[in-house]
Amino acid sequence: MTAALVRILGDFDLAEELVQEALLEAIQHWPKEGIPEKPGAWLLTTARRKAVDQLRRQARFRNKLAQLEGELMRDDTAEGDDRLRLIFTCCHPALSREAQVALTLRAVAGLTTIEIARAFITSEATIAQRIVRAKRKIVDANIPYRVPAERDMAERLNEVLAVLYLMFNEGYLATAGEQASRRDVAEDAAWLAGLMVRLMPDEPEALGLLALMRLHLARARARFDDAGNLILLQDQDRDRWDRERITSAIVLLQRAATMHRSGPYQLQAAIAACHSEARIWAETDWRQIVALYDALLEQMPSPVVELNRAIARRYRDGAGAALADVERLTEALDTYYLFHATRAELLRDLGRELEARAALRRALELTANPAERALLQKRLS
Repeated sequence: MTAALVRILGDFDLAEELVQEALLEAIQHWPKEGIPEKPGAWLLTTARRKAVDQLRRQARFRNKLAQLEGELMRDDTAEGDDRLRLIFTCCHPALSREAQVALTLRAVAGLTTIEIARAFITSEATIAQRIVRAKRKIVDANIPYRVPAERDMAERLNEVLAVLYLMFNEGYLATAGEQASRRDVAEDAAWLAGLMVRLMPDEPEALGLLALMRLHLARARARFDDAGNLILLQDQDRDRWDRERITSAIVLLQRAATMHRSGPYQLQAAIAACHSEARIWAETDWRQIVALYDALLEQMPSPVVELNRAIARRYRDGAGAALADVERLTEALDTYYLFHATRAELLRDLGRELEARAALRRALELTANPAERALLQKRLS
């Protein structure tokens, strides 16, 4: 809806306001009158009517009003086109990388400012300021609302994929709110990644990202118990994994491999594939996983990747070797809850119970996800 209205109005703020008003009207009418046969069309029609009402009161928008009244609001079949246009508009090279990602997560994914701030590990005020400045830049620079020509797509590809990756992560394990996971957001990110693959079929990193998402979603049914508690990978019922989705992801990875342009998303997908192909936890190929993390660190050096490699080393080389790697990350990851949760597990393995409990308490302070909090509290008790 936002994308369709931005296409017509060229105004992010007005489009978002109209969408909110249409949703509020749905909340008022649908419980009494029932959900319409085509809810998307109902919402778009309502938003369009509200846009006409608003623009009639603003003489400076006469041209936009004429365009809006003459424009047929398209149905759901146009959603992919509109959202791709909006993604590429938000990821225009005239905007900074931080602004691109923040604006796209807000306008295309519909994430709240606080959710985006948590994904960036920064303040809500900083993200709000980035979004406002990005919208202003799009207007001032007259950035067109369209999918760029093929020759210009490559320069925006990394930003678009980064946005979809962050969007998926927020849906797969929420950083804020009452829900531990927002499956609809994760599925939406995978759907958009599929659109990118169709648009750019010869880009191996787009294939790698889609494969990574499918591999994680294949395990979605086994990640939580009936009470909503998080089930760790080693304890999941692998019979509940979606084998068809796993197979389709591996086909995508194999297709990307034929292009001989390895990248971070392909490597992360290969790591997920190693887990997915193991029939039981004990058969996990930790040597291969550590090797893949080594390759990933060469292409995408980061403390979080180093932490994940250390976790893999725990199962290959033992808790002592893994803890030595983790301790080196203290300064970089002191505000990251998984650092402290990982450290707690390693300390417990080594019989250092008091230190392990202190690390668990620190991890608990740093996460707002209800399922993660429940898991940490269970370990503490």
